[in-house]
Amino acid sequence: MKIKINIVDAFTHTRFKGNSAAVIITDTWLTDDQMQQIATENNLSETAYLIPQGLQEFAIRWFSPLTEIDFCGHASLASAYVLFQSHPDFEHLIFHTEKLGSFKVQQCDNGFIEMDFPNCCPQPISDIPAALLVGLSIKPQQVLKSEQAYFAVYANASDVETVQYDSSQLKCLAPFDVVVTAQATQLSPYDFISRYFWPANGGDEDPVTGSIHAGLAPFWAEKLNKTELFAYQASKRGGELHCKIQNDRVLVSGQAVQYLEGVLTLTD
Repeated sequence: MKIKINIVDAFTHTRFKGNSAAVIITDTWLTDDQMQQIATENNLSETAYLIPQGLQEFAIRWFSPLTEIDFCGHASLASAYVLFQSHPDFEHLIFHTEKLGSFKVQQCDNGFIEMDFPNCCPQPISDIPAALLVGLSIKPQQVLKSEQAYFAVYANASDVETVQYDSSQLKCLAPFDVVVTAQATQLSPYDFISRYFWPANGGDEDPVTGSIHAGLAPFWAEKLNKTELFAYQASKRGGELHCKIQNDRVLVSGQAVQYLEGVLTLTD
C-alpha cells in the first residue's frame, strides 16, 4: 500500500523554520497502530491524519512520535495549507475532532491561515508540583494550569529564552506539558514570547505550538488589555503567531511553506 504524504513547515514563511508536520489524507482511517508507527518513523512533532466527511469538511487526528494528541495547532495549519493548495476553490474548512469538537479554518486574503479555537485560558494554582519547580532552572513568578499544560510565567523575556529544563522531572507531570512565557521586551515587535516542553507526550521542546496559544493569548490579552496579539515561540527554529480574542473563541493564524511531497510504503 502506497500513501501520499506531505511535510509542511508551519507558523513560518521561511523553509526550515517554524514547526514541521506531516499530513496524510486517506479515504478511511488507517489502524491506530499504523498511524502511530508512521508518526514514530516520521519523528516530527506531529503527523496529522485526515479523512473527508463532506464538502470542505474533514475528520482530523494528530499523533506525536509517542502518542495520539488531543489538540494540535501547527499540524492543523499544515493540513489546511495542503488542502487549500490542492483545492484553490476552498475558502474555508471544517475540521472535526473527538476531544476538541469541530473548528473552522479559513484562508485569508493576505495568505495567512486562520484557525478558530476554543478559549482555553489557564487558571492560577496554589499547589505547584515540586517536579515543575525542580524541572525548571529559573523559578517562575506565577504558575497556572489548563487542561493541556502548566503555565510558568516569568517577569522577563530573557528568563524564557535562557531557562533550562530537566526532562526527567517534567515527564513526571504527565499528562500535562509545560509552557514558559513572559511579556516581550518594549523594543520587540511581539507582545509575548513562550517556549513549550513536552517530554511526556512528544519530545523535549516543541518548535512552535499552536494549541497552547488558545490559552496564552487570552491570558496575555487580559494582562495587556489587548484583543489582538503578536506572539513568538522562542525555540531554536522559532515561529510567529497572530492571535485574536473573540468572546469565547481564540483565532490563531500563521503562514506555512511546503517542504516535501512524497509517497510512503506500508506494504510491498
